[in-house]
Amino acid sequence: MDFRTLSRRLADNAEAVCAHYLSNGRRHGRYWLVGDVFNTPGRSLYVRLYSTSNGRPAGKWADAADPEKHGDLLDLIRWNRGISSSAELRREAMDFLSLPIKAPAAPPAPRNSALAASRLVHASTPIIGTLGEQYLRRRGITASLDLKALRFHPGCYYKPDRDALLETHPAIIAAVTDLAGTITGALRIYLDPYDVDKAHLEFPRLSMGNVLGNGIRLGIAHDVMAAGEGLETMLALRSLMPTMPMVAATSASHLGALELPSTLKRLYIAVDNDPAGMTAAECLSFRHIDNPIDIQLLQPVYDDWNSDLLRLGPDLVLRELSALLVEPDLGHVLSMPRRNIS
Repeated sequence: MDFRTLSRRLADNAEAVCAHYLSNGRRHGRYWLVGDVFNTPGRSLYVRLYSTSNGRPAGKWADAADPEKHGDLLDLIRWNRGISSSAELRREAMDFLSLPIKAPAAPPAPRNSALAASRLVHASTPIIGTLGEQYLRRRGITASLDLKALRFHPGCYYKPDRDALLETHPAIIAAVTDLAGTITGALRIYLDPYDVDKAHLEFPRLSMGNVLGNGIRLGIAHDVMAAGEGLETMLALRSLMPTMPMVAATSASHLGALELPSTLKRLYIAVDNDPAGMTAAECLSFRHIDNPIDIQLLQPVYDDWNSDLLRLGPDLVLRELSALLVEPDLGHVLSMPRRNIS
């Protein structure tokens, strides 16, 4: 078989390939999630298990933490096994295809996940006075939570994949919207009612619907805004810059794909201090390199801005921010510290 045929045969058995070479991962909806191509536990690398109706083929994969690693299942096997020659790669693929392979499961039934997300948002209650507010306040967040995007559900369904048992847990529900304000998805942060912390689940954060390119909007952006990965990160910044419009993209890969308003003149990217966070910031910056947008990075001292708020306190973080913002935007900072304070 030539390599094109091998690639197609592997894609026809994408889930079996993943189970064999990426055994530390698991199926999640239409994707197989794992830490990296070397089978490290995690969720950075994702493999599409089924072809989509809009022509995206099965077997394609990418690593959100390392944009140089992507390709088809032959590429995945080459990286996973450390193969350097074409002949060796052909033998490995042929050996795998000669194994007894379980018939691939049928893809999940298509459904309007954006509609399901909208229904979940509207079935939830305002977050004020709920366990969701308690959790965010415990994270040091003092910003007003009286926001249209923030909701709470006392018994949200939790089923990370179709083989798991259905559970219910209290959850923060954050509406994901497009630039026109239409709900396209939702972020669910599952909570432990006894610890007032994230629930002790394998995936305490799950997104649904069409999240790519969209985000959780905290305020309406015109000429300036801040964008980052996590909801807690952006709410921590909003606690110190209450008038700055912000967007939480829900993850590093989604931050890199965020769509920006056409009126935007300056963007602050709240960077997470890890490789995936830096890659996301670079990707977002590069996508808009030809646009007349002034892009500034807001890099924290610790993991993210919520960590800084908890570990350094608001006064020191306010000084951090005052040193990073462009002069015209200092008015967004709460009780702005003077520049010359050391």
